[in-house]
Amino acid sequence: MTKFESSVKQIPYPVEDVYRNISDLSNLERVRDRVPEDKLNSFSFDSDSVSVNVSPVGDLKLRIIEREENKCVKFETEQSPMPFNLWIQVLPVSDTESKMKVTVKADIPFMLKGMVSGPLQDGVEKIADALSKIPYETL
Repeated sequence: MTKFESSVKQIPYPVEDVYRNISDLSNLERVRDRVPEDKLNSFSFDSDSVSVNVSPVGDLKLRIIEREENKCVKFETEQSPMPFNLWIQVLPVSDTESKMKVTVKADIPFMLKGMVSGPLQDGVEKIADALSKIPYETL
């Protein structure tokens, strides 16, 4: 397994608000308009899973497999060209701020590792950036 980690992102919301929103994927409805139309098709979700079609990767479906209150939400692929786990860690910085990091562990075949490592690292960083910009008080 190869591990990809985002940089730590500061979030100007309490850890409880951030966790409450990332642990229930039905909250994605409120940020649907932020999904780039040219990148994602067939975007659907419920409280425990999310499905997207990402160009040029194809169909992805992730399901929450573990929730650790106010600390971490872990996901596992149900459908993907390459199996991986993703987790979002949140920690309090103060009563009104928290920090977040996104980690992916992927089972990448040796022959593909050189080609996909850069784009995967970039994708993990973009996910963390997007999550850090969500207005959690309105979710």
